[in-house]
Amino acid sequence: MAVEKKAKRPRKSTTELRRLNEISMLDTARYFFDVAAERLELEDWVRKMLRFPKRKLIVNIPVQMDDGTIQNFEGFRVQYHPLLGPCKGGIRYHPDVTVEEVEALAVLMTWKCSVMNLPFVGAKGGIRCNPAEMSKVEIERMTRRYAAEIAPIIGPDQDIPAPDVYTGEREMAWIVDTISMHNHSFMPGLVTGKPKVLGGSEGREGATGRGGFYVAQETLKHLGMNFRDTNIVIQGFGNVGYHMAKYCFDQGAKITAVSDVNGGIHNSNGLDIPKLKQHLKDTGSVVGFADSERVENKDLLELDCDMLVPAALENQITEENADRIKAKMIIELANGPTTLEADRILYERGVFVAPDILANAGGVTVSYFEWVQDRAFYFWDAGTVDHMLKRYMTEAFQRVLGMHLDHGVEMRTAAYMVSVNRVAEAARVRGLYA
Repeated sequence: MAVEKKAKRPRKSTTELRRLNEISMLDTARYFFDVAAERLELEDWVRKMLRFPKRKLIVNIPVQMDDGTIQNFEGFRVQYHPLLGPCKGGIRYHPDVTVEEVEALAVLMTWKCSVMNLPFVGAKGGIRCNPAEMSKVEIERMTRRYAAEIAPIIGPDQDIPAPDVYTGEREMAWIVDTISMHNHSFMPGLVTGKPKVLGGSEGREGATGRGGFYVAQETLKHLGMNFRDTNIVIQGFGNVGYHMAKYCFDQGAKITAVSDVNGGIHNSNGLDIPKLKQHLKDTGSVVGFADSERVENKDLLELDCDMLVPAALENQITEENADRIKAKMIIELANGPTTLEADRILYERGVFVAPDILANAGGVTVSYFEWVQDRAFYFWDAGTVDHMLKRYMTEAFQRVLGMHLDHGVEMRTAAYMVSVNRVAEAARVRGLYA
């Protein structure tokens, strides 16, 4: 019997753990859909239709490398049912991308767009590759071939891609150029997150962090608090985490700890965010910043604070550490940072959680603004974009909070109920084509 003890089992590889995370994220999204569907008393045919995506596309991408050899890459695009409008979602480049991960992110994007009252449903794409080991020319060849392969199912009225992990304005510009050349017509509304000269929007870079800031602002109001009396811990100091930190810092909040892939830093008296940003620019990491002590990422989550902001990876708050979380509120800027088991524990402990499909929806909301501007060929200034973003984030928060208070459910279930109800209503009035 000794050989059957858990301690004797081999440790899971990074790839195996990542796959478990993908499955967990997808299962969690489906679980909350099922809970929302039950509470909303959805018809059986609506449940079966909305629980799964409309389309999963897998493409082979042969690319000529700089040394003259041909390397094959596998690419994906998953789309949900376009009941409210076109599909919308990013494209990521990563060596561990799988169709399961892409599907999980596409379903989360569906509910995110719906909870924000946007005329989109979710999509997601990706290529299994390691861009760090590829030249710019190789990445361009791969991007353009991928764009050509998915061209039949994307477009301003079908599916609008955007940047994601290890993609950005550059890749979006290549996609616009490739498809525009094929169609003999400039198509700025084809993607969002592109350079401004091609129709990109003001305010796009910091949109997710800014949106999270507005959700944090509404959360503090609901709890009878304000930024000046709030200390905040942020896991992740990339684009999203930095902008969240900056906006909160500017309002007088005390940012006591942040982290990146190299580790975390902590100062109970607060970190100077502008100086920390310069340190990151100079050294490539937050670690080693003056007047701070080193803290491991896993320990950072358990620091004493008022607000915890997971802005890094999925499945960071789990059944193992949820009981040790000391924050009064959690603003989820990462996708799926809290596991299903941890979510139950936090709710029972009275921790207020602003879920990912609400809190990190600022990026897709400004992407919607970009798409609207591209369709009209009329562009807004940064102040207009920010004004509209605040309005959309605030109204979405109040819709979810109202559902939370009216039905006595945690905020995540409330967000799914708001979101699923809207998509289900569209399915119901359109009917089932058979």
